[in-house]
Amino acid sequence: ERARSRRCLSERSSALEAAARMAQHDGLAVLAHLAALRDGETGRHSQRTQAYVAALARRLRTRPRYRAQLGDEQIALLVRSAPLHDLGKIGIADRILFKPGKLDAEEWAVMQSHTLIGADAIERAEREAAHEIPFLRLAKQMARSHHEHWDGSGYPDGLAGEAIPLAARLMAVADVFDALVSARPYKAALPHAEAREVIRGGRGRHFDPVVVDAFEEAYDEFDAIAQRVVDPSPPVGAG
Repeated sequence: ERARSRRCLSERSSALEAAARMAQHDGLAVLAHLAALRDGETGRHSQRTQAYVAALARRLRTRPRYRAQLGDEQIALLVRSAPLHDLGKIGIADRILFKPGKLDAEEWAVMQSHTLIGADAIERAEREAAHEIPFLRLAKQMARSHHEHWDGSGYPDGLAGEAIPLAARLMAVADVFDALVSARPYKAALPHAEAREVIRGGRGRHFDPVVVDAFEEAYDEFDAIAQRVVDPSPPVGAG
């Protein structure tokens, strides 16, 4: 009877911990969706960047150096983490996030802080969890470091080369490509072929050269994803 009671308590505790982890994930996912909406994006941006990251990771794991890092489980975690990369934008004031013109130096510093805001929110969720949650570790890396540049000229930490976490190096290419080919209130969409040239041009400066090589191999898939997962048109007469 005691053994059965202990087993029941253990099972109940595990169920509660699982529920708590799910609630934390769901709460962060809701915040990530709100951040995307505030930036003039939709859930389709998250869907596309998830698919781009998966495509890049699948190409990279064909290289012996990355095979151990990018098994099926790890790629699934990367895909799950991807929607949280811009979580911190929910903490950026509307007057900056929606400014139609160029940001001044002070505004740009505030905009850059979205990387730290997002990483801090995810870190708090990690601290409150009873156990390590692997996808949150990757999500924090993406949120903090997806604007780092291979040559060290990015932000917030000025990381360079492989000091930038792999998850963030993958997201950097996925996020920039999607931003280029997507229309926003302040810019037109760039043709996919031109966006491809921008990514190529950033090889070894903005982007990890090996990730750009993977992008080249996966370009047709990127093109197909961008054409298939399109943002809905605004209603007629919408401002």
